[in-house]
Amino acid sequence: MPERRDSGKMATTTTQQEAFLENGNIKLLSREMRHGSRTAHNMSSSSLRKKSDRALVSKIRVGFLRMFFTNLQEVLLGTKLAVLFLAIPIAIVAQFCNFGSPWVFGLSLIGLTPLAERVSFLTEQIAFFTGPTVGGLLNATCGNATELIIAIFALTQHKIAVVKYSLLGSVLSNLLLVLGTSLFCGGIANMSKEQNFDRKQADVNSILLLLGLLCHVLPLMFKYAGKSPELTAVATLQLSRASCIVMLIGYIAYLVFQLWTHRQFFEAQEDEEDDDVVADDDSPVIGFWSAFVWLVLMTAVVALLSEYVVGTIEAASDTWGLSVSFISGILLPIVGNAAEHAGAVIFAFKNKLDITLGVALGSATQIEIFVIPLCVIVSWIIGIDMDLDFNLLETSALAMSILITAFTLQDGTSHYIKGLVLLLCYAIIAACFFVYKDSPDSADPTSLLGLVPSAGTMRV
Repeated sequence: MPERRDSGKMATTTTQQEAFLENGNIKLLSREMRHGSRTAHNMSSSSLRKKSDRALVSKIRVGFLRMFFTNLQEVLLGTKLAVLFLAIPIAIVAQFCNFGSPWVFGLSLIGLTPLAERVSFLTEQIAFFTGPTVGGLLNATCGNATELIIAIFALTQHKIAVVKYSLLGSVLSNLLLVLGTSLFCGGIANMSKEQNFDRKQADVNSILLLLGLLCHVLPLMFKYAGKSPELTAVATLQLSRASCIVMLIGYIAYLVFQLWTHRQFFEAQEDEEDDDVVADDDSPVIGFWSAFVWLVLMTAVVALLSEYVVGTIEAASDTWGLSVSFISGILLPIVGNAAEHAGAVIFAFKNKLDITLGVALGSATQIEIFVIPLCVIVSWIIGIDMDLDFNLLETSALAMSILITAFTLQDGTSHYIKGLVLLLCYAIIAACFFVYKDSPDSADPTSLLGLVPSAGTMRV
């Protein structure tokens, strides 16, 4: 009988803890589960969060209303980017009132910025309840949700150019702009200190990026090796699909490596000093089902704004006098991932380069060997011919970016000149995209160099 009473008490305690979590109490989970959910992406996003004052909300006597307003406060006001949420309803109004496609495009881009950070926040909240493994899988799936959703909408509208340029631009942005800015700012701020990082994580990401590069180069070479354009196009498409399956297998192996066999390579180290951000995020602030419902709602809003972006990109290109390649390859990645990128730079200022590398290289790797091949597979399923031939100039920019980044990180140390070189590389690539103007009179509008198109080429 005593044992039954004890077990009953334990069950009651567990139930009470779950109810407390749903109402915003944040002091429950074990240290092991908390540590397991602390990835570089989590900590990067945490740098843009702010602690909510619940003094007013706690005075609400009705439990359901108190829980609702607590969740509303944590989700919408718990970020330093909360003011940007105003762009979302304005973009919707602009779309329905026909204010002009460029306005809708610009407002939708601004609205996507806080949403990307909030999706990361909500997946982290869910990870507190599911444990580190499922939480890691959630982060791996939702880490680049914005890029994936935009790419899917562009595919459904047969805008393969937007897909290819936006995903290529995301890889280049992470490798050169984000990492370059972080290393440069971190080097300036810590000039009197020695800047070191663990090479193990960088080496793993580098070889996976090289795998993805090989899968881009070989379909490109078919263009020059084949004698019949029709047969070459078919072979390029078939090789691209086979390569995408290989890359997805590599990504699954990467997840096993990251989440199970060598998790210690990727766990963000929590220092005793300068630990204010981590301390604030040590426990969940909303319940599991609240986080799940908010994640679904946020994803739906991301999908809506992504549809606006894809539908108005050509009109914005014509109005602003910028090429589609520049808007989708430069502007989209910069604005869409601004929150995550800012977090990487903040941790570089604090001389925590392992977190910075985890964000920049991790995102680039995920896009290269997961998002891009997934888009090719999805296009295959819906009957659209998209291949991995990104044309000579674009593939060359990708290849040089990966090689320069790998050489930059090979010795496990950093200083500001490395960051400056990466930024200069990104500047010249951005200039290349900027000077190219889409012209209907050009020999071939599918490539920056006017090359002969193959199946699934970049039609802009």
